[in-house]
Amino acid sequence: MQPFSSGTPLSPGHSAAALVDARGKIIWWSRAAAALVGWSDEEVRGTRARSLLVTPLAGRAPSSGSTARVQLRHRSGDRVDAAVTVIAGAGRSGYLVLADASAAAAGDGAKAPDSGRDLFTQEQIAVAEFDAALRLIKANQLFSDLGAECKDVNGVSGTIGPDDSTVGETLAGVVRGGSPLVAAGFRIPSDPDRLLSLVCFPVNSSHGKAAGVVVAAVESSPADRTGQLVETYRRAFEIGGSLDVVGAARDLVDVLVPAVADMGCVDFPDDVLQGTDPPLGYPGVEASHARRVAVKSDDGPWPAAMVHAGQKVPVVPDQDANAAIAVGGAFVVTPALGRQLLLDDPALIAQLMPPGMREAVVCPLYHRGRLFGSALLWRTRNLRPFTEGNVKLVQDLCDRTALAIDNAFHYTRERRTAIALQQSLLPPAATQSSACETAGTYLPADGTASAGGDWYDTIALSSLRTALVVGDVIGHGLTATATMARLRAAVHTLADLDLPPDELLTRLDDLVQRMAAESENPDTVGASCLFALHDPVTRRLQVASAGNPPLAVVRPDGSAAFLPLVPGPPLGVGDHPFEVWTETLPAGSLLALYTDGLTGRNPEAGMAALLTHLTEVHRSGAPLEEIGAELVGRRPGAAEQPDDDVTLLLARTRAVAAPDTRRWEYPADPSAVQRAREDVTTQLRTWGLEEQSFATELIASELVTNALRYAGPPIGLRLIRNDRTLVCEVSDPSSTQPRLRRALTTDEGGRGLFLIAQLTTRWGSRYGARGKTIWTEQDLPAT
Repeated sequence: MQPFSSGTPLSPGHSAAALVDARGKIIWWSRAAAALVGWSDEEVRGTRARSLLVTPLAGRAPSSGSTARVQLRHRSGDRVDAAVTVIAGAGRSGYLVLADASAAAAGDGAKAPDSGRDLFTQEQIAVAEFDAALRLIKANQLFSDLGAECKDVNGVSGTIGPDDSTVGETLAGVVRGGSPLVAAGFRIPSDPDRLLSLVCFPVNSSHGKAAGVVVAAVESSPADRTGQLVETYRRAFEIGGSLDVVGAARDLVDVLVPAVADMGCVDFPDDVLQGTDPPLGYPGVEASHARRVAVKSDDGPWPAAMVHAGQKVPVVPDQDANAAIAVGGAFVVTPALGRQLLLDDPALIAQLMPPGMREAVVCPLYHRGRLFGSALLWRTRNLRPFTEGNVKLVQDLCDRTALAIDNAFHYTRERRTAIALQQSLLPPAATQSSACETAGTYLPADGTASAGGDWYDTIALSSLRTALVVGDVIGHGLTATATMARLRAAVHTLADLDLPPDELLTRLDDLVQRMAAESENPDTVGASCLFALHDPVTRRLQVASAGNPPLAVVRPDGSAAFLPLVPGPPLGVGDHPFEVWTETLPAGSLLALYTDGLTGRNPEAGMAALLTHLTEVHRSGAPLEEIGAELVGRRPGAAEQPDDDVTLLLARTRAVAAPDTRRWEYPADPSAVQRAREDVTTQLRTWGLEEQSFATELIASELVTNALRYAGPPIGLRLIRNDRTLVCEVSDPSSTQPRLRRALTTDEGGRGLFLIAQLTTRWGSRYGARGKTIWTEQDLPAT
């Protein structure tokens, strides 16, 4: 407490008592004291005794038994006149303070009005008096509430004015000059959103010498803080920009601390952190286990005893007040109410209330009937209570944060759906065939971009050939994924027709143009695509591209290059031909088909790096799955979140050995049918496939007979085998498409293709540069 002046001796009429330790803090409070000023023992214990004085008293430390007439602050806001007596303990280890309101009232009756005292007891203007050495003599409560920086004007913590002068420098100038001064623009470090204007006038002694200075501090009008309010709202637009819920929480506390509060934190329920929608309404405490995700303190580090970021928030027993706060708006909490909500549990209070808390604001992050979390803000050094404007600002920013979190959830749900749909549409990552072994890698876009429409495919075609496809649809999200699904289905259908790569892309281009015509936004419909066809018998690779990066090849000798194919325009442009590049590759060559997400924002540098990495990993001889993962991990910007889908399809070519294929050519002679049957029987005996002789002879004879009847020479017959399949092909110069039909009982023909369909696993026809080829496949028994 402040020192007391000498006064009347102790009398037995004192009824209100308190114990104060050597530091001036109250350690015991009697019931009579509580009745006198309305403050309970729990509310004042641990606070400084001087905080109960309306007007601090100046002077030296009192002698034991000294008394002073003071005004005490009642809990209701009224003032209580009392005579206070202080009795010092042994060695001044503490004080016993006694107060008697009736004695003070009796003494005051003889006093004359004191206008100087009235100046220091008014509540509209903060007033203080300093001596010539700028030591505080007396001040009213409003000035005391401004903080220590305004009292200790000689200290380095003095507030700064518009001309970079401290309060102390300003007051010293008034004492030296002896002239009044009006100074504006002083900011209080403990409450930086408050600006003060100071009216300073000197006080002279009876001898005319400077005895001190009186200061009246007037807070600037709210209009003077408009700039800071605008800046706070401007920064609010940064909340939730990353579509990351934890990032949105950190943005919120960064905006509100220190602009509104000294400390702040955000807690999220487990549902939000796990990426699932919280339930509608108030979930109840038992169902709302939360974790602290963001903290910020403007006054040093976060208190060690409180819950830190990343830690679970202790569960508070459910109360009606919890639900009211959770589903309502921003709510101001006093220390007494905070202790009540925490059931006066010392452990919970230490974890959830900062030391020196003066007021708090709790605001739920509530949107569309769902509770996404809560924000808590505390004022500790800042002595001012939260204003309605502060609370409204907190509510607005919390509403914005809840909206950002909900948007992030919408994005997350759509992204998960798009990725799940896209991955369900992709083929198996690894395939094995006579033409090649393949391994596909797909990495969806991350960050603010949803999954795109990239895809890869491996399609088994006739005569043991394999088609390799990669594509990239314009845009992201479910629309791009749906477009990708349509294009992939179209590629499968067109590939089954055994169309050349350039014709396949031309028909696919027509489909994309029709899709664009059906769309409300035709400019957003388009795709790139690369189609490669590998024949293991001839070891020939045919490639055509519609706006896709070129295919990379690493030959068995380690030489690597991009195929010099000039890509055509992306799909959907129309009226442009596509070029086909044909090259014969040795078995064991490594092919890399990819989309532009693999090469990054600088395609030229990314492609050069890809070729280097392909050469290195090819020498290792590692499985294709491992090679694909390593190449994706080495891509440019791999340390960052990809803003575009990354798609890579690797294929290692194979070849059918020369002894596993045989070809014959026959003239247009009826005897060709018999010769074809004999050639087939002989070859199957050589391969040890006698069990397939009957079916294969019948197939060959039917197909050669149809060629002789409807097409003419030359007629070619070819047998191809691997460990699982036997292929029989018959070629002729006709372009007539054979078709399966049901023959009537009176028909003399029309049953050949029906018999072939019963004897084979699958069959079909394809067109070439000189006619067509009808092919069949039969499964071979496992060996």
